[in-house]
Amino acid sequence: MSFSWKTLRHRSLALSALFAVAGFSHSSLSQSNLSRLNFSQSNLSQSNSSSITDNQRFLTTPDLADQVVAHDTVSTLNIGSTLGSISSALSSLSPFSLQPAVAATSDISALWQSKEIRGIYMSRYRITNNTPEETIRNRVRYYKQQGINTIIHGVWGNGCPMYDSDVMMETFGTSRCDNEFQADWLAWLIDEAHNQDMQVHAYFEKGIKLDAQSPIFEIAEANGWFVPGIDRTYPSVDHYVLDVNNPQVSQFFEQILAEFVRKYPTVDAVQWDDYLGYHAGLADSVDRTSHLTSFVQRMRTGMKHANPNVSFDICHHNPYWGARYFAADWVNWGADRTFIQAYNDANFYDELSYIESSAGVAISDNQLHRLEDIINNPNIKSVLIFPTTGDPVTAARRVNEVIFGR
Repeated sequence: MSFSWKTLRHRSLALSALFAVAGFSHSSLSQSNLSRLNFSQSNLSQSNSSSITDNQRFLTTPDLADQVVAHDTVSTLNIGSTLGSISSALSSLSPFSLQPAVAATSDISALWQSKEIRGIYMSRYRITNNTPEETIRNRVRYYKQQGINTIIHGVWGNGCPMYDSDVMMETFGTSRCDNEFQADWLAWLIDEAHNQDMQVHAYFEKGIKLDAQSPIFEIAEANGWFVPGIDRTYPSVDHYVLDVNNPQVSQFFEQILAEFVRKYPTVDAVQWDDYLGYHAGLADSVDRTSHLTSFVQRMRTGMKHANPNVSFDICHHNPYWGARYFAADWVNWGADRTFIQAYNDANFYDELSYIESSAGVAISDNQLHRLEDIINNPNIKSVLIFPTTGDPVTAARRVNEVIFGR
């Protein structure tokens, strides 16, 4: 009779030693692949991470969505007639009864399904090269099979939309990013997700920050739209931050967001991240907290007026860290939901109280060893997975392995 020892890991040193052959391991967090996700709160001023420019990220990752993904086999041990003696010996080491893997998997599966949002992030570059409709729909079905119920998809970044925008055309003379993509890709994605009883959250990545490769960089610079200094929160990329106290900047973003939720009226949510903020290391050291708060409140109000059915969400640092180092007093922004970024794994438990009092947690795919603890915590309402390698297909499969053991 075969039993899976997957659910028994971490129980005791004796148990770990006995079944070391099961080979459970988790890949280390590669600093070169983390880009901004590995932002370490413990060394804010001297990060050693390296990243690649926004326009290069994810471009080399092959699209695996239409390929057959080989599932890793969960190691099992045939314990046969010795089960009784081993079970007796282990009962004194763990409060957990020895049960077949099917029972344990069933329990964790039910808890996973109870989470409100079980999301995975997909970069806006995943729909470049004119990705066809069937590929987009197949991706949605694949994530559904992996136990995901929400797709968080990039729709904006580096100052341009991955859709056709009249506001963009009127302001900058171009309607969208330069990338090649199908005009209806997002409509297909939303339609298929809703067919699968899933949600789509539109991700406005990079928020108010641009690098020199942005298609609107030169115009923004000429119009004096940037605050003084260069944001080097992530050392290998120089970011220039738009001044939301400038009426032209504020009006542009308010119009962009309102237009988006009218153009895609059935999208479930829009989400902004920690790029909605001013790093404390900017040259002029001006406190822009109140300006940013007023700006976000106006954006949300305008969006709700255009479409009250869309949730306005934030995925950011914990409230202390956001306010202290990014002028992001998001507690007063009026967001419908806020998710705590807990990418600094060393500080994960320090973040727990913030996570439990928020809408949920955002982790990277290098933190899936945290997943069982997260799932078993009834105070953590939702889980967002952000793949550091730009490969959501593999990340979703690995989540499936943790949850369903296959």
